[in-house]
Amino acid sequence: MTNRLQQQIAFILEIDKLKTVLRQTLLTDSSRRENSAEHSWHLAMMAALLVEYAAESVDIARTMKMLLVHDVVEVDAGDTFAYDVAGNADKEEREKRAADRIFGLLPEDQARELRALWDEFEERETAESKYANALDRLQPLLHNSQTDGGTWRIHGVSRAKVYARMDPVCMGMPDLWPVVTRIIEEACGRGWIKP
Repeated sequence: MTNRLQQQIAFILEIDKLKTVLRQTLLTDSSRRENSAEHSWHLAMMAALLVEYAAESVDIARTMKMLLVHDVVEVDAGDTFAYDVAGNADKEEREKRAADRIFGLLPEDQARELRALWDEFEERETAESKYANALDRLQPLLHNSQTDGGTWRIHGVSRAKVYARMDPVCMGMPDLWPVVTRIIEEACGRGWIKP
C-alpha cells in the first residue's frame, strides 16, 4: 500500500467517528437524536434537490463536497448546540485545531482542497457557502417542525434566537424565507418556541 493510500484510509477511518457524534436535532420520527454523519449526508441530498432555490448560481458538486466536510471537525470538537452561548464561545478555536489535525491526515493536495472547502463554508462569502449554510440552518428547522418543536421546546429557545439563527436562509435561499417564517410563527403559536 502506498503512503498516499495509507493517508486516505486513515482519514476515511477517522471520519467514521462522525457516526458517534450526537447532535441535538431529533430525527423526524422523534426516536433519537441524529448524528453528524447523518446530518452531513442529509444536507448533501438537500443541496442536490433544492438547488433551484439557491440565491445565486452554484457549483452543486462543490457545494455537496463542502457539506460532506463541513462538520468533519466534530470528530475532535464535538457538536456545539446552536443556542449554547457558553459552548459557542470557544467553538471557532476548537474547530480550527480539529481541522488542522483531521485534514492533516490526508495527502497534502487533498488536505489543502478539503480544508479550503471547510474554510469557505465557515467564511460564508461564496455563492456555494451561502447556499450550504442556508441548508445547514434549514434542516434542523424542518426537523423541529416535525417533532413538536424538538430542540426549541426542549431547550426553551426564543423566537428572536430562532429568527437570528435562520438568517443565512434569507441570504442563501431567499425564496424559502416565507416558508421559514411560516414554520417559526406556527411553532410560536403552538408554544414550541418562547415569545
